[in-house]
Amino acid sequence: MGRVSGKVALVTGAGSGIGRGAALALAAEGATVVATDVDDTGNAETVALIAKAGGKATALHHDVTSEARWAEVVAEIKTAQKGLHILVNNAGIGIAADIFQMSYADWQRQMAINVDGVFFGVKHGIPLIAASGGGSVINISSVAGLQGAPGLAGYCATKGAVRLFTKAVALECAQAKMNVRVNSVHPGIIDTAIWQKIPQGGGMGSLQIEAMQPGANAIDPNVIAASTPLGYAGLPSDIAAGIVFLASDESRYMTGTELVIDGGITAR
Repeated sequence: MGRVSGKVALVTGAGSGIGRGAALALAAEGATVVATDVDDTGNAETVALIAKAGGKATALHHDVTSEARWAEVVAEIKTAQKGLHILVNNAGIGIAADIFQMSYADWQRQMAINVDGVFFGVKHGIPLIAASGGGSVINISSVAGLQGAPGLAGYCATKGAVRLFTKAVALECAQAKMNVRVNSVHPGIIDTAIWQKIPQGGGMGSLQIEAMQPGANAIDPNVIAASTPLGYAGLPSDIAAGIVFLASDESRYMTGTELVIDGGITAR
């Protein structure tokens, strides 16, 4: 019996990277996964991989910046799955730019996906989780939500917002006796296929950006060695292991905190 058997899990940004890793891991541990993404091709591949491994999953097209679509997705889950127990707010982008050169349009787009998307997920998802008997919300932040980095000020702003938003919502849920735990996960440098140019120098050196635009260069192992005390990049499965832990009853006494999985970057 899996660690989340009988649970229904919604994973946003499930078409690649950490989102795909989380969807695969939750399905492997017995959850019925609702995988959502704007990338329909990648999302279908994720669902196919879960089915091939003997798991249960469905795919939905989902722009997390649309509150109307959030309401539809949650309603579809209520109708089809009869409940929701796990929400992984993973969808996000990273735009590397000098803050003095960054366009307002880029600032707004990054905020809309990384912050508004999490807000909508919490607003519409948690009531169904509470009505389903309770469960767990996992918001994917970043080490950039814990430390600043030159060239990533806008991204850091979004991920820092996710961190404190998570804490406040956790307290609201606890106060209301909703039986819903809310925690954030903070990945470091993770070896995913979707990368943007990594900013070099200063502070943290380089940071993993969870959901970049496609077509970026491969990870430079020398950059990783210089940036991460362990000297190598993590895998989506490393983050997924933390997500499964937070989704399961093993973490029943954890809420409003952050799980840092970064190879030691923030220890310095």
